[in-house]
Amino acid sequence: MTAQATNPYLKTRVLTASPAELRLMLLDGAIRFLQQGAKGLADRDYEASYEGISRCQNILIELINGLDPSHAPELCERLSGLYTFMYTRLVAASMEKDEKICIEVLKLLEYERETWTLLMDQLAAENRAGAATAARVLTDTPAASLPSGGHTLPAGLIGGQISVRG
Repeated sequence: MTAQATNPYLKTRVLTASPAELRLMLLDGAIRFLQQGAKGLADRDYEASYEGISRCQNILIELINGLDPSHAPELCERLSGLYTFMYTRLVAASMEKDEKICIEVLKLLEYERETWTLLMDQLAAENRAGAATAARVLTDTPAASLPSGGHTLPAGLIGGQISVRG
């Protein structure tokens, strides 16, 4: 049986997630796998440590490859450097069989996840505030002054059109 057949919930969750949610899922996975790797080192179960650490490294590579420098080149460069640093530290953890290095990287990943969650919450709040403002403007604008295909927001507010056809 394949992994997709055994976990249809995860497959659906990944296929319906936004890019921001996918990044959060990657961070969650990296944390979970690194915890397994650190536990493997602590228990001297080197197969488990290898599995957890290498899966975390694979996620770090995905995070690096998912960066789009066309939007924020300086931020992408810094994140790429951070993820590369973590990857390199995990190579050292594997070679030296050092659980403390895993814990060091784990703290960085947890901080990164917390930061990303705060950013997602802030963006969601801004989107809700923008939607509330748009709804207020639309309800205050006489219907006769609106185009028949949709509602155009006043210039300088948000821009674009909102369809009312459903």
